[in-house]
Amino acid sequence: MIRKVAGALCAEPRDPVVEIGPGTGALTGRLAAHYDDFTAIEIDERAVAVLREEHPNVDVRHTDILETDWSALAREKGRALHVIGNLPYNITSPILFSLLDARDALSEAVLMMQREVAERLTVPPGNKRYGAPSVQVQLLAEPELLFRVSRHVFKPKPNVESAVVRLSFGEDANRTEGVEVAWLRTLVRAAFGQRRKMLRNSLRKWTKDQGIAFPNGWDRKRAEALSPEQFVELARHLDEAGARVNG
Repeated sequence: MIRKVAGALCAEPRDPVVEIGPGTGALTGRLAAHYDDFTAIEIDERAVAVLREEHPNVDVRHTDILETDWSALAREKGRALHVIGNLPYNITSPILFSLLDARDALSEAVLMMQREVAERLTVPPGNKRYGAPSVQVQLLAEPELLFRVSRHVFKPKPNVESAVVRLSFGEDANRTEGVEVAWLRTLVRAAFGQRRKMLRNSLRKWTKDQGIAFPNGWDRKRAEALSPEQFVELARHLDEAGARVNG
């Protein structure tokens, strides 16, 4: 399984590769043997000591992954980063969105995560798992569910199944088309915050309360019916109508 995860990276030997939370290095050794510029970011002090002793050629950084400045690291390395890691279940979302926010500094991210979360990132509109994370990830990256991982391959065995996802970044992957990402994120979260309600109710503060009509009869749709591209269109429509300023 370690070989399969490591092989999912689309990086050349001289590309900068960053591993998130390597622990004591189950994956690190294989990666460090293949990539000349390899960085490991680990918060646990004891794990850091082990990594530095067993992998002296690795740039081990003792820091919190959520405090990592990806843009600064990419500038230091001189090119876009290739990220890989087994994400802790309790902070998967914060890490994921920190990577999306740093998309200009990244080439790709190969991430192992809870299977349910991985599937949510890649499902189409209308699927019961389609939600705010689906929309945001699909607009800012090209997500691909590579393979599923049985919980039985881990020791100790977790209670959930896992999966590995690749997020590819770059200009072609960003489909927000000039709409401010923060505004789009606010709108999408509001729409899915009351997902069983029609958009005319869940987004009322930006529409009916301000006398702004929905485009294309979308007021009678629920959030799960709109594609990521349609959310961009809706955000642009409301933005141009002044909903952001007044809302």
